[in-house]
Amino acid sequence: MKGIADEPQYSVGLLEGGAALCDVIDNHIYEQSLTEKNAFFVADLGVIMRQHVRWRTHMAQIRPYYAVRCNSSPAVIEVLAALGAGFICTNKSELELVQSHGIPSEDIIYSGVCKQVSQIKYAAKNGIDLLVCDNEAELRKISRCHPNAKLLLQVSTEASSQGDEMSMAFGCSLKDCRHLLVKAKELGVQVVGVRSHISSSCEDDQVYVHAVSDARCVFDMGEEIGFNMNVLDIGGGFSGSETQLEMINTAVMSMVDLYFPPSTGVSIIAEPGSFFVSSAFTLAVNIISKEVVARDRQDQARDDPSPNDEPEFQYYMNEGVYGSFASKLCETLIPAPSVHKVGTPPLDAPVFSSSLWGPSADDLDQVVEHCLLPELNIGDWLTFSQAGAYTMGQPLRTTPDSPAPPVYYVISSRDWYEMQDTGVTHEATLKNFSLVPCFHNSCHTEAALSVPA
Repeated sequence: MKGIADEPQYSVGLLEGGAALCDVIDNHIYEQSLTEKNAFFVADLGVIMRQHVRWRTHMAQIRPYYAVRCNSSPAVIEVLAALGAGFICTNKSELELVQSHGIPSEDIIYSGVCKQVSQIKYAAKNGIDLLVCDNEAELRKISRCHPNAKLLLQVSTEASSQGDEMSMAFGCSLKDCRHLLVKAKELGVQVVGVRSHISSSCEDDQVYVHAVSDARCVFDMGEEIGFNMNVLDIGGGFSGSETQLEMINTAVMSMVDLYFPPSTGVSIIAEPGSFFVSSAFTLAVNIISKEVVARDRQDQARDDPSPNDEPEFQYYMNEGVYGSFASKLCETLIPAPSVHKVGTPPLDAPVFSSSLWGPSADDLDQVVEHCLLPELNIGDWLTFSQAGAYTMGQPLRTTPDSPAPPVYYVISSRDWYEMQDTGVTHEATLKNFSLVPCFHNSCHTEAALSVPA
């Protein structure tokens, strides 16, 4: 990340004159159709601002700490920093990225559960004192390498929704908390609070209720042993919907008022990730190959369907699970895309059973198992909305000819003015932004600069 703070990072297209996000996508698809037909993202930074407003409206007493691993795009970091969010980092690269944007060390939590000694020392050297811990081995490492650390004890939460029982549990049990607290006291390490680990697929507000209740038990243990406990992190699991926020706020805040009233001086924080970025990003991909197979005729060769069977299409895209759809390897459901068509397609166009695959020809590289689409041709484009979470990294890209798709940033003039009304200014807080006018059907190609993830 060396030099990242000193170099211009990105330009942002300012949508004016009736321009809309779809016009920007159309423009870049047109440009790519004339060249290499590479996949790309379009990111609407106004969505992030609006999600922040929703959070502030429904979760006013809970400060958001953005989970950087969800989307480490520098523009996202800068916008959220300007809006006053804190940051959760899992490794040194994320710590460096966040620090390069001038985030105060007290607004950063180093959450990696299994930390390298060198990275603990980096946190100590850079004044990043809030660390997460959930076992004795980690506690001993921290006591040796970061004596000034302030620990958040990570506590596991009970799986309460169907299907969570098989997921891996992180955090220590209530039974083990006292042992860790006693060990921390013996080693001279401060424990200042509790962090609840909540699954990203959580849809049950009672999980948060139990997390707050368990945290009160741990606070009581810690205070009995002699620690000054003042941070409650209720974790993540926020999907992005306003309904979920209202539900969690109703369930959680009554428990917070009961167990952690303002008189206790406890700061309440949470870790939204997908909540901020998922709906802000759209991914456009190109169809690079197709096959026709017979539906429900697995005994036949794929390229030899029966003429009496309705055809099923397999489409191959220039992005797959070894790139922007890596979350599919963790069994995340990828929603069906939209077909990009110039002009208005006929309403009665037939649709066919289809599956979508990445370019690797690997059996694991299936992005969408089944969806209904009109027949597509090689060179056609698909767009995936809700593409901002866990799509920006490139840990599985192994060849130099498959770089991460570029990101084109935009914001509407209305959202830009509303952002300024919140106290965010271009000159003071968004120092790496370069606003470029982007007019209807004539978005300048220089209106956005790709930023490697």
